Amino acid sequence: MSDKQKTIREEIKLSGIGLHTGREVNLTIKPAKENTGFVFVRTDLEGHPQVEADVNYVTTTERGTTLEKLGVKIHTCEHLLAALVGMDIDNAFLEMNSAEPPILDGSSKYFVEAIEKAGVKEQDLAREYLVVKEVMNYIDPSTGSEITVIPADDYEITTMVDFGTKVLGTQNASMKNLSEFKDEIAPARTFSFLHELEQLLDANLIKGGDISNAIVYVDKELTPETTEKLKLAFGKDEVSIRPNGILDNLTLNFPNEAARHKLLDVIGDLALVGVRIKGRVIANKPGHFVNTQFAKKLNRQYKLQKRKNVPDFDLKAEPVFDINGIMKLLPHRPPFLLVDKILQLSETHVVGLKNVSMNEPFFVGHFPKEPVMPGVLQIEAMAQVGGILVLANVPDPENYSTYFVKMDNVKFKKKVVPGDQLIFKIELIEPIRRGIVHMQGYGYVGDSVVVEAELMAQVAKTKN
Repeated sequence: MSDKQKTIREEIKLSGIGLHTGREVNLTIKPAKENTGFVFVRTDLEGHPQVEADVNYVTTTERGTTLEKLGVKIHTCEHLLAALVGMDIDNAFLEMNSAEPPILDGSSKYFVEAIEKAGVKEQDLAREYLVVKEVMNYIDPSTGSEITVIPADDYEITTMVDFGTKVLGTQNASMKNLSEFKDEIAPARTFSFLHELEQLLDANLIKGGDISNAIVYVDKELTPETTEKLKLAFGKDEVSIRPNGILDNLTLNFPNEAARHKLLDVIGDLALVGVRIKGRVIANKPGHFVNTQFAKKLNRQYKLQKRKNVPDFDLKAEPVFDINGIMKLLPHRPPFLLVDKILQLSETHVVGLKNVSMNEPFFVGHFPKEPVMPGVLQIEAMAQVGGILVLANVPDPENYSTYFVKMDNVKFKKKVVPGDQLIFKIELIEPIRRGIVHMQGYGYVGDSVVVEAELMAQVAKTKN
């Protein structure tokens, strides 16, 4: 899948009944520009207020995930959000004339089909990711539900469900890649146990339900009284139990449909993190509460990563330039060559690495009892990485050099000491004009910014 952001190509219109409100709702999905995310719009309310699909707006998770912003509510948003993520969409406006999307058949299937028919449009800006670099988890001690995420190259999910009932038993489901969502996950419908359904009907909380949009596992005796309640609620002349323990008028799409629907819910709830995830999620007995609590934790981690602006790089990957390639571009030589590898390179940015060794000659005289890399040399190393960005894009780099013109907003935030791997990320602030290069540079050790500076340099032809 592309790493560019995406939206839908054309408007989508769907209508149906809200599961809990029982009201007819018209849903219009509209294209949105980059970095919009998913935004619900209540067209039935004055001013058409908007509620962003943001986990910090979650208020309740009873029988579905509810968002609320300034008194405006959106109920049961997870199936629609799962469809958008599963179809590789990043940005969309979701206009509704009610508080709840249509339940349709209780899955994401019809949302997916509508998105596929409308088409997907690639946008100009790159997609952002929460890159999982260490194990994170959340446990709900009251239920034993647990969600863990571990590092992985793609977005993978495994769900395990065990409700302690003979009729459902233990089920597992997995998705190795979002490309599997359309056929393997989207058609999985929501489900309920008979005792839960009875409670919801008695509380008047499932007005839009139908045997066709919810699998009902019969975990108790189907008494004449209960049968009459179901017949009245669903408008059926007869209600009976199939041999596999579910109510009639519905055939399972998958033997493990319950586990697949729980996986669908995880995708929809984690969409509220607000960014794509690179990691493997393992969910044991997931539910909307534990899903959204975990989403809040991931959202905080993403904001921390974004604030630190730590570049995503793989130290084990083949470098763009090793030390020999660097010496072909830069005129510097040891001991004043302060770059060991170039990890990433484009027309507008570069990422380079400096291994800080105790053998560096400057440690002999610079705080010898407590070796610290001089700040001026950190800036020099940053500038050399910036020089690679410039010289790698000219046809004859051996005939050019880059020279400092100006430094601004230089900040040293943490000491750099022997054993550190110093990573520099340099980006052009504006296009190169008349040989003048304006760059913003950051230096990192681990997840911490240790140095930053705004640099200006001039590219000049070397005199022979």
